Amino acid sequence: MIHTADVREWRDRDVVDAQSHKIGLLEAVYVDTATDEPAMATVRIGLPTRHRLVFVPLADATAGPDYLRVCYVKELVRQAPSIGTDDVLPAEQEEAIFKHYGLGYKPGAAGERQLARR
Repeated sequence: MIHTADVREWRDRDVVDAQSHKIGLLEAVYVDTATDEPAMATVRIGLPTRHRLVFVPLADATAGPDYLRVCYVKELVRQAPSIGTDDVLPAEQEEAIFKHYGLGYKPGAAGERQLARR
C-alpha cells in the first residue's frame, strides 16, 4: 500500500502506465475523506506553456526508484477530467472523475466530498 506521506515525496517524479509509457509528472495526492488513504493523484501533462492536471486513481499503484506506476493506460489517463495547474477541483466535477475510470462514487452522508487534497 502506498501511504500519503510517501507519495508526497514523489512530487515532480514521472508517472508511468503499466507498459512504462510516461504519462506526466506527479503534482498532488488526493485522499479518500472516509479513510484518509491515498485515492487519486493529479498528473501534470501538456506542453510547457499549456500544462493541465489530470486525475488518476492510485489503487494498485507501485513506486519505483524514480517513478510512480499506475494501473491505467496512458491514453485513458490523458482523457480524464482535468483542471488548470492553479485550479481547485470543483465539487460538482468529482463524480465525473470516478465515472471516467468506471469506479463507484460515494460522497459523505451529509454530501461531503469524497476527495481531499493533501
